[in-house]
Amino acid sequence: MKLLVAVAVALFVCVTATTKGGRQVINPVVTTAAGKLRGSVLESRLGKTIYSFRGVRFAQPPVGNLRFKPPAPLQSWEGILNATKDGFDCPQQEGEEYPLPSSEDCLFLNVYTTKLPTTQSHPNRSVVVFFHFGGWLGASGHSSIFGPQYLLDQDVVLVTSNYRLGALGFLSTGDEVLPGNYALKDQVAVLKWVQQNIAAFGGDPTSVTAAGYSAGAHSVILHMLSPMSQGLFHRAISMSGSVTSNWAIQRDPLTLAKRQAALFNCSTDNSSSIYECLMQIDPMRLATSYRGLLEWGWDPLVQYAPVVEPASSGEERFLTADPTTLLQAGQYSQMPLFMGMTKDEFSWRSTQVLANESWYEDMNNDYERIYPIAFMYERNTPRSRYITNELRKFYLNNEPIVNTTYNGLGLIYADALVCFGSDRESKLISSTNREPVYYYKFSYQGRYSFVYNPGTMTPYGVAHHDDLIYVFNISILFPSFQPGDQEIKTVERMTKLWANFIQTG
Repeated sequence: MKLLVAVAVALFVCVTATTKGGRQVINPVVTTAAGKLRGSVLESRLGKTIYSFRGVRFAQPPVGNLRFKPPAPLQSWEGILNATKDGFDCPQQEGEEYPLPSSEDCLFLNVYTTKLPTTQSHPNRSVVVFFHFGGWLGASGHSSIFGPQYLLDQDVVLVTSNYRLGALGFLSTGDEVLPGNYALKDQVAVLKWVQQNIAAFGGDPTSVTAAGYSAGAHSVILHMLSPMSQGLFHRAISMSGSVTSNWAIQRDPLTLAKRQAALFNCSTDNSSSIYECLMQIDPMRLATSYRGLLEWGWDPLVQYAPVVEPASSGEERFLTADPTTLLQAGQYSQMPLFMGMTKDEFSWRSTQVLANESWYEDMNNDYERIYPIAFMYERNTPRSRYITNELRKFYLNNEPIVNTTYNGLGLIYADALVCFGSDRESKLISSTNREPVYYYKFSYQGRYSFVYNPGTMTPYGVAHHDDLIYVFNISILFPSFQPGDQEIKTVERMTKLWANFIQTG
């Protein structure tokens, strides 16, 4: 096979007839720069035909010698490849929320459009590329998590994608052996794929919005900062995440790499020994070993994260300096930005603490050790002890955590994990960005939520992720909305809001 270097130029769409629900539909074939793809047909909430292309490779499989390396360029193929079902998820910590097949061969994306080019028509619709949530540890761009049925009632093209997770996406020794940020370079490859190919799906490569949630929101702002992503997108949506939060980057990647290696009895004498040993570990064992890195309960919530790459790596660097420093200096790609958070965010984590007697006793009796772990700030310094004492005074009035004070604990979680960083980031960017910055707070509470009160099906509040319920059809967790449902008005408002920004900024 020959290495792909060309840009997609063929716009003609071949179709074959089939039936769906007793009516005529088409199975589309498009020609990309690498070869032809056969898609399938879905239906939007309002009955529009959606042309769906799922499980589309955007890079070579990151296996064998390509593990812990930047994504390798895609190679071309002969014939027509089926793009009618999702590709594998990337290896991740086992859980019950998203029980989907996974493999180290996971660099796939999905494309959804309601209008394809023909010899008579050349649509040129604005595009949104969505990077998923998951703390850089879990989830994917799978159609059952980010289904297009709501958003594609608007005239946009949607791309969702996978990227490598956990150690496979971020392991770094802080030097040229393991420089890190492989997941973010996967995302760059997605954005480049869009530039090369999206016209074949009716999309406009000069009108691309990068969007993301939580870890995906961090990713979007990092792309604004990265020299690797310049010119690849033109607007940004950053939901419930920021690069100015305490956990936005991993500041001591070598220590984390040594801890990871020790879980498999690898030598930690030098970077090369860590690399050589972890190259031999089964990818699923590597992904599911993450629990061995936890220090208290389920915390820290995030450990594997982006790093500032060493100049000596010999590779193109995704992140060259601390994100906050770059924002303060105005060193980022200026563009319209739409960002915000939900009303209650991570405050629900306080209910987990109260449900475990040993956990809240730890928080009450060993707070100088536990708080920096749970809320992810520096440890064992005079400054960290000052922060801990100020948090207890401001949020808890220096009282022990009990049922009557758990709201204060919830506010610490919400502010520490999302709200403080998002607010700081919005102010930094709006002070130097020549383009508009829109800042929202999502407060609508419907019948469904990512978090329910213990023992009930009553939503805890408006939790982290809940605003996505009204943008995407998250069929793996929630029923699809039907005519007359109380949530429909919010779906219409959110998808129209997104479309307006995607199209005009």
